[in-house]
Amino acid sequence: MTAALAATPISKRSKVSSVGGMLRRPETGSFLGMLAVFGFFVVFGQSNFTSAAGVASWLNVASTLGIVALPVGLLMIAGELDISIGSMIPAGSMIFAIITGYYGFPVWTGIATALLLGIIVGLINGLLVLKTSVPSLIVTLGTLFAVAGLTLSLSVFITGTTSVAVNVPPFVKTILGEFVGGMFQVTIFWWIGIAAIYTFILHFSPAGNWIFALGGDKVGARNAGIPTDKITVALFVASSVSASFVGVSQAILFNSAQVSSGSSFIFNSIISVVVGGVLLTGGYGSIVGVVMGTITFAIVNQGIYFTSFDANLASLIIGVLMLLAVLLNNTFRTMALSYSSKKK
Repeated sequence: MTAALAATPISKRSKVSSVGGMLRRPETGSFLGMLAVFGFFVVFGQSNFTSAAGVASWLNVASTLGIVALPVGLLMIAGELDISIGSMIPAGSMIFAIITGYYGFPVWTGIATALLLGIIVGLINGLLVLKTSVPSLIVTLGTLFAVAGLTLSLSVFITGTTSVAVNVPPFVKTILGEFVGGMFQVTIFWWIGIAAIYTFILHFSPAGNWIFALGGDKVGARNAGIPTDKITVALFVASSVSASFVGVSQAILFNSAQVSSGSSFIFNSIISVVVGGVLLTGGYGSIVGVVMGTITFAIVNQGIYFTSFDANLASLIIGVLMLLAVLLNNTFRTMALSYSSKKK
């Protein structure tokens, strides 16, 4: 402890420490951004925005997007990126629909096959990144088009169409694709549960420190004995499996699967993660921040329809929001570093 700090009254030191600690948290900027966006639509939106139906409209969007954004956030903290999720969602949806709806196999067989596809694609992405040293953006861009092409061609070859109907038992519908209270998608509860698991992994387990170390300095992490290869592959598998799961849940929810669905998740998930305070350079971020970033995106995406503004402005608002979020997060990070330097 320095002499200056020792001479500081305990109450003042605690205040400085608490302020500095708060500023260092990755979710601080995203929390303020979420409050600002919510307040904006409360003021300019109609009363329906805060009604149960209004809340459900953006929570439903946040839940499906959030299930994908969470593992994408972990990957970005680790210094990697996965954009193949855009094709994994329709791929998981179609393979489930073909097996269950077209061929009539048991629903759990279709679900297991869709998730197995996610594991395979995730393994391919992870191993290619490790063995070729090609940036993950390029690798997953390749698998994005490869999986999309295979999904389209095989769907047309097998079924003769790009849309397959699905009819599942009531129990499966209840736990994977139902509206609770007629408004809230059951995926909201899946999102909360998955977020809790990832929060434990990233912030309360040794694996979390390894992920941060991997994003901060991959070579240094490897030299320190951290299993960087296993972590990288595991994160890519988690991303692909999550996308397949979302595809299955959407097929069950809407009673059909579409080849063309899923492309919007690529940029929407990245925007949610960045708004949530995760640095594009890796090594910095939090699960709580990603959750808040996802909610913020969903509020903007749906809140525009509750106002008198032109709905076409939603994309403009999202773009401005992303830029402001990056600036805000960088500002708070700089302030946190300045607090740390002052305390030394």
